[in-house]
Amino acid sequence: MKYLPLLGAALWRRKPRTIYTGLSIIVAFLLYGLLSAFNHAINAGVEVSDSDRLVTTGKYSLTQILPYAYYQQIKGVEGVALATHATWFGGIYQTEANFFAQFPADVETYLELYPEIVLDPAQREKLTQTKTGVVVAKTLADRFGWKLGDTVPIQSTIWPKADRTNAWDFDIVGIFDAAKPAQRAQIEMMLIRHDYFDDTRLFAQGTVGWFVTRVEKGANVAEVASRIDALFANSPNPTKTQNEKAFNQSFVKQLGDIGFIISSIMGAVLFTLLLLTGNTMMQSVRERVPELAVLKTLGYRHGQVLMLVLAESGLLCLLSAGLGLLLTALLLPGLVPQLPGNFSGMALTAPDVLRGMGIAAALALLVGALPARRAMRLDIVNALGGH
Repeated sequence: MKYLPLLGAALWRRKPRTIYTGLSIIVAFLLYGLLSAFNHAINAGVEVSDSDRLVTTGKYSLTQILPYAYYQQIKGVEGVALATHATWFGGIYQTEANFFAQFPADVETYLELYPEIVLDPAQREKLTQTKTGVVVAKTLADRFGWKLGDTVPIQSTIWPKADRTNAWDFDIVGIFDAAKPAQRAQIEMMLIRHDYFDDTRLFAQGTVGWFVTRVEKGANVAEVASRIDALFANSPNPTKTQNEKAFNQSFVKQLGDIGFIISSIMGAVLFTLLLLTGNTMMQSVRERVPELAVLKTLGYRHGQVLMLVLAESGLLCLLSAGLGLLLTALLLPGLVPQLPGNFSGMALTAPDVLRGMGIAAALALLVGALPARRAMRLDIVNALGGH
């Protein structure tokens, strides 16, 4: 504590320089926090994947549709406990900015296979009685102000109706939530009855987008996946079956290597920050040579002078980084609802904060090491004699 006045005086010796450097670090770690939160949103499905669920798609592309007839065959595969299917609808609500997933599916089995989707039994029953009925995530209902009984117009970009129009109207009969808050981003969707969708679309009747299966307890997941693919290996529509985590990862990779992109951006930012902050610390020590020499004449040991300069660097970097991460946490709740698409999974987690502060500590050591070494090895006579 006795060194705090010295640290404060050193940092405020050139106020504009300290402020500009601190603001640069704050902005850099604000960017780090936002990119980390974005990465969580993109990988939300990967992070909460179920190891006992398998996803079967077309072998050559995720967009390859598969015959509905595969459904019964997959259900009969040894080791399969339950199966369902779904299709990508690709609809737009009002504007393209209002993106969210819509899946025509066998809703009954879909809800059984995804217990993280919690739907009131009465609403579930209502869905079976309403052909144009849909159930939607609570996060979507809250975002768009939907309530039970509302009719929602969706403009499909893929599936025209038999009357050759792309305007579909669905009636909300249920609003579901996630079993755990961390699963909300994964289940932010609209579920549509497949039978109504298949009867009403213009083309490709009798096909689905993909199948999902749950493996029986004790069954070998890889072997079950191989059995499913072996059924259709010589058919016109061969399949590729993989566990849910691998499927979600392959889906994310269609957007690019997000992790590499984020790492590249942060690498460039931190390298620039290293040069900027290092220059600030070098100038600070150079200007304070007489002061440091006086401290040595007053009995400060080499190690104390070294730690004093490192502490100055640490205070600047850690305090500024902490403010940047705090600003991220304060901005996210207001920012996420304004973003188009499904970004409800954006969150700054405790590991992100710890990693960020670790980066700040490493930055402080790197930019402070050379100036601190110079200050420690300072010759008192030469330092004082030069001024």
